[in-house]
Amino acid sequence: MIKMYDVVVIGGGPAGLAAAVSAEKNGAKTLIIERENKIGGILKQCIHDGFGLLKFHEKLSGPEYAYRYIEMAKNIETLTSTFVTSVKKINDTFHFNLVTKDGLLKVTSKSLILSTGCRERTAKQIFIHGTRPAGVYTAGTAQYFVNIMGYLPGKKTVILGSGDIGLIMARRLTLEGAEVLGVYEAKSTPSGLQRNIAQCLDDFNIPLHLSKTVTKVLGTERVEGVIVSSLDETMKILPNTEEFIECDSLILSVGLIPENEVAESLNITLDPSTKGPYVDDFLMSVDSKGVFSCGNALHVNDLVDYVSESGEIAGKNAANYSKNFEKNSIKEKVSIKKGNNILYVVPQYVSKESKEFILYFRVNKVMKNKTVIIKDTENIIFKKKYLFLKPPEMEKIVLKINNPSQLKLEVI
Repeated sequence: MIKMYDVVVIGGGPAGLAAAVSAEKNGAKTLIIERENKIGGILKQCIHDGFGLLKFHEKLSGPEYAYRYIEMAKNIETLTSTFVTSVKKINDTFHFNLVTKDGLLKVTSKSLILSTGCRERTAKQIFIHGTRPAGVYTAGTAQYFVNIMGYLPGKKTVILGSGDIGLIMARRLTLEGAEVLGVYEAKSTPSGLQRNIAQCLDDFNIPLHLSKTVTKVLGTERVEGVIVSSLDETMKILPNTEEFIECDSLILSVGLIPENEVAESLNITLDPSTKGPYVDDFLMSVDSKGVFSCGNALHVNDLVDYVSESGEIAGKNAANYSKNFEKNSIKEKVSIKKGNNILYVVPQYVSKESKEFILYFRVNKVMKNKTVIIKDTENIIFKKKYLFLKPPEMEKIVLKINNPSQLKLEVI
């Protein structure tokens, strides 16, 4: 017998848990599908604090934050160690083929929430030359080794990339007795939050080298060193700037990519700026009615609190969509264009019927003393001055609108 649900949530991390709790709270029969053997996502290995300041007004560790949502979701049906092998949409109903620890399973649902998170870029994806010796890890893998398995991945480490997890691992490895020789960043500005640079590097005297990158890994069985080169303002390698650094490990913190293979299997178009689906203010795909996206699958967030927030929005709207399953019609939408100095906006569309919604955006470069404006055609409907705007820091606006016709966000 095929089980039927109102809402199926793929992914049991912070976005998926928040979405499932929100959907259940709004009356939807909900199922969570998680490929790992425990729900909670990456938070399980993030033992540092700083989570939950916006959501719970407390400074929590990753496991503590995850536990809050795991408790809230304890009565929601959950399948762990389960993989989605296919999803098909037939007459507006989603049909899932699953591989569980007990065998094959088929389920259906009226709506689908994609909360599949993101994955780290690897050395192969950034084209570092050299051999492939042991000792090259992504920052997330190194974090898993240290915090979950109790292994130190190296004693003398170079970190490439100043993303937040790389900065956090620089501090973590130092606390565990490793020597972190430096964090190298190809861009001319750091990629992580300022608070992490201060707390993870400055407080531990770990140097941050900007406009430098690792161009070669040396070693046969094990990393023996790396070659670091300087870059110009266009990120091209400057000749005769090579520097050999002796080390036994290289940790990569070079960006995250939303995981959207399921979305692509449903022929959902991805925004090249966010690598997530184009969505409206209900966080529903504009390509496929009934498919919602949230968390880092939608766009890479800087705070887990925002990940949960988008999960709550998606969960509530997926539940409402399922309740009105027979009556749902395509709502008229207008686009939200990105103007000067804007890297991306989420959502990219808004329903003409909406009166208020949350808009997230990132800028494409560091700027000081700038004004963010939102225009509806030629009329300015939002204006705010910012002392600093930085690409690593996501910004959020709660926007009130009235029958919009064409929205555009820009920095002037």
